[in-house]
Amino acid sequence: MSTPQNADEMRIKVRDMIKDIQVAIMVTTDPEGHLHGRPMRAQKPDADGRTLWFFTRDDSPKVDEIEGDPRVLLGYSNTSSQDFVSISGTARVVRDKEKNKELWTEDLRTWLPEGPEGGGIALIAVEIEAAEYWDAISSSVTFAFGYAKALATGRPAHSGENAKVSFQR
Repeated sequence: MSTPQNADEMRIKVRDMIKDIQVAIMVTTDPEGHLHGRPMRAQKPDADGRTLWFFTRDDSPKVDEIEGDPRVLLGYSNTSSQDFVSISGTARVVRDKEKNKELWTEDLRTWLPEGPEGGGIALIAVEIEAAEYWDAISSSVTFAFGYAKALATGRPAHSGENAKVSFQR
């Protein structure tokens, strides 16, 4: 992946890096201030590329946590390409059967067997505020070269890219 040149390109890069990652770790804060993370099946983002979607049960503890403190952190990892993305944003619970049907994929029946129109199903929309990504080395040859260079020089290899990206309007 080429190095982005401006903020718009960096936002596009973040979206490209997460688009095929099916599971994100969503971290919320409970009423006592403790962080709580869990895997969540990612849905396709909105066309604006700033809103990410996740299905949940309406009676899940994370719903109460989001309604009490809407700040969330999402962690995405693609170990085969060595791409890692951390997204911070504001979540809201959406109870909308039409949106459920729009975003539904049949594999969700594993967790939600009643389908998109079933009772007790909600969506979590996360408005992206900022992201940080690590686009690291992915080929074994590049890794081996970096390892040899670090071993020979005593300094870490600098292969890959790390950047912070604002999604603020």
